[in-house]
Formats: sequence, C-alpha cells, structure tokens
Amino acid sequence: MSSEHPPTAKQTRLAAHRRDPRDGYLTTDQGIRVEDTDNSLRAGTRGPILLADFHLREKLMRFDHERIPERVVYARGAGAHGWFQVYDGSLAESTTAEFLGDPSLRTPVFVRFSTLQGGRGSADTPRDVRGFATRFYTGQGNFDLVGTNMPVFFIQDGIKFPDLVHALKPEPHNEIPTASPGHDTFWDFVSLQPETLHHVMWLMSDRALPRSYRMMQGFGVHTFRLVNGAGRTTFVKFHWKPTLGVHSLVWDEAQKISGQDPDFNRRDLWEAIEAGQFPEYELGLQLIPEEREFDFDDVDLLDPTKLIPEEVVPVTPVGRMVLDRNPDNFFAETEQVAFRVDNVVPGIDFTADALLQARLFSYPDTQLTRLGGPNAAQLPVNQPVAPVAHYQQDGFGQQTVRQGRANYHPNSLGDGRPVVAGRQGGGFTHFPERIDGMPERRRSQTFADHYSQPTLFWNSMSLWEKEHIVAAFRVELGRVGPRHIRELMVQHLNRIDHELAQLVAAGIGVTAPARRGDNHGRGSRALSQAYGPRHSVLGRKVAIVVADGVDGDTAATLRAALTERGALVELLGPVDGVVTAADGAALAVTRAIGGVGSVLYDAVLVPGGNDAAIALVSDGYVVHFVAEAYKHAKPVGVLGEATTLLTQTQLPMPALDDDGFGEELGLVVQSARGTVGDAFVTAYVDAIARHRHFDRAVDAIAA
Repeated sequence: MSSEHPPTAKQTRLAAHRRDPRDGYLTTDQGIRVEDTDNSLRAGTRGPILLADFHLREKLMRFDHERIPERVVYARGAGAHGWFQVYDGSLAESTTAEFLGDPSLRTPVFVRFSTLQGGRGSADTPRDVRGFATRFYTGQGNFDLVGTNMPVFFIQDGIKFPDLVHALKPEPHNEIPTASPGHDTFWDFVSLQPETLHHVMWLMSDRALPRSYRMMQGFGVHTFRLVNGAGRTTFVKFHWKPTLGVHSLVWDEAQKISGQDPDFNRRDLWEAIEAGQFPEYELGLQLIPEEREFDFDDVDLLDPTKLIPEEVVPVTPVGRMVLDRNPDNFFAETEQVAFRVDNVVPGIDFTADALLQARLFSYPDTQLTRLGGPNAAQLPVNQPVAPVAHYQQDGFGQQTVRQGRANYHPNSLGDGRPVVAGRQGGGFTHFPERIDGMPERRRSQTFADHYSQPTLFWNSMSLWEKEHIVAAFRVELGRVGPRHIRELMVQHLNRIDHELAQLVAAGIGVTAPARRGDNHGRGSRALSQAYGPRHSVLGRKVAIVVADGVDGDTAATLRAALTERGALVELLGPVDGVVTAADGAALAVTRAIGGVGSVLYDAVLVPGGNDAAIALVSDGYVVHFVAEAYKHAKPVGVLGEATTLLTQTQLPMPALDDDGFGEELGLVVQSARGTVGDAFVTAYVDAIARHRHFDRAVDAIAA
C-alpha cells in the first residue's frame, strides 16, 4: 500500500516543533552549551555539591516533573498519523463539513487506540473496551470523533459515569484488580443497573479481545447530526470498518500474551506501519432523515445503550482512512493529544443524548488538570491547521505572543479584529432544535427496555461466539464473591435468553432459573465476527518452525509465497543464529523458539526433513507450541516427515488424496516430500485468511 503524497500543512507545521537531539551540542533549556553532564559541580573532588550548579538543578527539576496525570480512563494508548479522503459520492448535500463534501481534499488525521480500564503501565490484551479516537485536522477546524470499538455504551446518562468508572476500576480498599471486569464492585453495579446489560454482552464477547488495532471496528456510539447549507438535518451514526476484517484473540491466548508481550497490540500497530503495511479503515455512516426519528419501535436515537441494526438502516461507505506514519515522540503526541467531544466543525452538531451532553463538559474539563491549563490546544499535536484568532489570553502554557493592545470585543484600537464570522462567513451555527419541557430528573419511557437489544446481540452470534460468551461470563462471574450478585446476574441473563442463563448458572454454582419471557428471535448478521471479510493474510504473523536437517527448499518456497502475499514470516529454530538445511545450506533463524510462544503468531508451519522432524518431535516445547496453536484454532501446516508431529501432539490427520495432500478445519498437510504443491499453498493461505477455525472444538450449544 502506497502513501505517496506531498506533506500536509499539518505535517509542515509539526516539523517546526521537532528537535533532533543529534543536532549540535548538548545544551540547557536556555541554549547554554554543557561542559559535562556526568559529574556535579563540587567543592573539591570529594566535597559537597554546590548550589551554583544550574545544570544539575535543571536536570533534576525536569526529571522530577516528567510525569503528568494519566487519563482516568483510556490511559494506555497507541497512536498513529494518517489521512482521510471522502469518496466521489460525497456528502455535500447532507453537510457543510468540507472534509466530508470535497473528494479532492486529503485531510490529516491522528488516531489514538486505547484500553478503558487499566493504567498506562497495564497490558494491551485484557478483556476490555477499546478506545478508537480520531482527530481530523480540517480546514474548518479540528473535528474529534471520540469513539470505541463497540457501538453502545454502559449507561444512558453521564451523571452515572463516575459511578460506572468507580465500580469498574480497581477497588478502593486494596487497588485490586487491575484491568479486569472480574471483581465484586463491577458486577454489583451491573446487577443493579440493567441498562448496562447490552454493553456487558459485548464485553463478554470476543469483541473485547481484538487481535490487532488494524482489525478492530470503531463506532461513534452516539447519534450526531449532519446539517447542510439549507439548515436541513440528518441524524448520523459513525462506523469505522477495517479493510483487513474484524478479528479477535481467544481468552486463554490473550492471558498468555499479557505475560509474553504486554505491548502486543501497540507493537503490532507500530511494526505494521514501519513495514509499510498501513492500516486502512472505511468510514461508513448510518443516515436517518429527521422525519424518521421515531420510526424505530425499540430504539430511541438518543439512547447510547442501543444500536440500529444494519439490516434496518444500512451503513453507507463514504470515505477511506489510512494510517501511514508513527509518532516521532510518544509523550509529545500520543500522550498529550487532547481529544474533545465538543470539537466539531460546521455541518456536524450534537443531539440531546444525555451521555453525549455530559461528555461535552467532561472532556475539556479533564484536560485542564492533565495538561496544566487552558492552552492545551497550542501543543503541536492539538493545533488545528485552520487559522486561530481569538481574544483569550494568558494562563499556564501560553505559547502565543500576542501583538497589539485590544484583547476584547468589540474594539476600535485593533481595528475591530478579529471579527465575528457570522453565518455568511462560515461561522459555526448550532442547529435550532426546538426544546420544550419542565426541568425534571426522569428519563423517557423510550429508554426503559434494557433486555431486547442484549437478546438481539445473543441471537446474532455464531455457535462458537456463543460458547466464548458463556465461558467469559463463567470466568468473570466466577470471581465474584457475594453469591447474591451472581444470582441477580443470572436472573438478568434469563431475561435475555433462558439457555444463556442456564449455561452460565451451571458454571458459577447458581441454581438455574425457571424460564422467564420469550426470546424475540431477531438477530443481525452484521454483529457477528463469523461473517466478515476473509480474503487477506496481510500483516499476519506466521511462524515457520525449523531445525538442523530441515528441507530448506520447502521452507524457502513457503516463506516466499507467504511474504509475497503480505504475511510477516519468522523462522523459529532451537537457538538464535542459523540452522543447517538437509542440503548443507545455512538458514538464518529469526529467533529461538524457546523465547517466544505460539500466542504471538497467527499461524504455524512446519516443513519436512527427516533429521529436523526427529529433533522437533523430541522437543517438548515444540510439541507444545504446535498443539497450543491448534488449541487456539489457528492454522497449522505440516509437510513431509514433519507429519510425525501430528501423532506426538495428538492432532487428527486429515484424509489425504493420492498426492498426499489433505486439509480439514485449518490443518493443512502434505505428506509426500518434494516440491510444495499449489494445493498446499492455496489451502494454507486460505486457512490464514479465515483467521480461526473454531469448529474444531465447539461444545454443543443448542441452536
């Protein structure tokens, strides 16, 4: 994938703030060259340090204040720069937002992915909600689409957000557990707040364990408005769809990755961009004309705990986003980026969603503490490309040197500038929504159904997805101490689906409930990961396991075939260095297999070679490596003499044809030694593209 285009205005502006520490001499903050940075100024070689050592004082002072408060939620993140471009069928008739209406514009973006619960030092792979925040640096100002990888949220009203986060975070008496929903306070809150149930179903699904940020959907969650030049409004929901498809880890795998590589998702994003395999996403919109606002019997558009199935309102593809550049400095960009839900441009406006309204206050308020004052927008990563002119002044972190005397409006001493744009000058105009009603602390009855959509989600899942959801509930609720919380949760699940409640109850020591209510039977194929794109191996990590005596030609042929298709291939040997192939050639090993685990790869491949096969079969770690990959439903390929591994690992041998080739549920075998057949390569590549093969070991759950 190519990203050949001239630097954007944003990139040019950011370049002015970059400093390469390799340029010139070491200096203080004041530009004074430093003589020595290894020894403090002393009164004699063994005497006390002198207060006059300004370099020491500055160096320690700066170090003592390096840390800023981390985000309360979404603290652990990874970011990337890129661009967005709307398709030719633009939205100019629906919105005055130029970046959505002009297909000739390539809008710079910065995206930050994150986990919700854990702190900055937590691992990448817990069961958790993922943040998916996108900043568009448009010519009309910054637009921040601050979403998650799930289309709904836990609560309907922002006044409950502190309660939710307090319940979700480590418990106050012992600061345990970190980055985990498996604790008493979270499930106590959920059991008493049934509006959370829809999001909890998503949290218990594989959506909470993304394989990669490159393979993760994003959603704006709330209903927003698009407003056109005539003032006509269209309700809109934002969707990001990755071109690589939506893929996940499995629970056991995710747990092991957190120990082997806690930076797994962060590293994957960084390395993909460095390798030129730029993550791509398609922006899709669900567009609802204003007159259809009340057409949905079980969904209020202002309720962020509900979604509109794509079968009811299709997602219209409108543009493409490519992430093609890693940050130059993590702190300056990924950590200091200050997303704000209230950053909108003309043509995009808010609705009366109570959670959205609270976020409009909370996000900018948070940045006052995190970034030390009201001037966070002057940091390079937060600066808009649109011209900035206003009458604000002073405060912590002020970097702009204002000129002139007039810091107020109206004025004559500054020729009345800057002037108010008004509507004709492109000024932001809020949609004139009519509002009637008495102040009251109540919610609309259209928000009262908390069970139909969790049932919709359950009905939409494939058999293996349902199995994973049941297992997740059993694990997380199984950690809950108070029995009454477990019992109440099973009662809620019974209102979602009776069979779900029975299966969970059986695993957590709670009496299975009597049937209550009927499953409405509706589902949405779009909610399942089982039916997404399965056509690419781009960016997939494949481990080719080798040892001395390996069939070198076969290993080289397979590596070339996979690399040509965009896979990232590593040769794993008994030790770092090289192995000697059967023909005497030296093969460079990427890393020693004992230092990595199968959980770090998407697929495993074992070439033939008699001596290599003998060595591998006798190596318990290799046997475990292959068996574990199979257990996690990953593609496994074996060739020639390496088929003896199937016996050692107790994996089933697929039926073989006359050429010794066979494939079954992602296990691809070619027993005959010699040139790798096209059938093997095609089958193995297809097995990787399909991601996982969960039909291998799905326990029976009645359809």
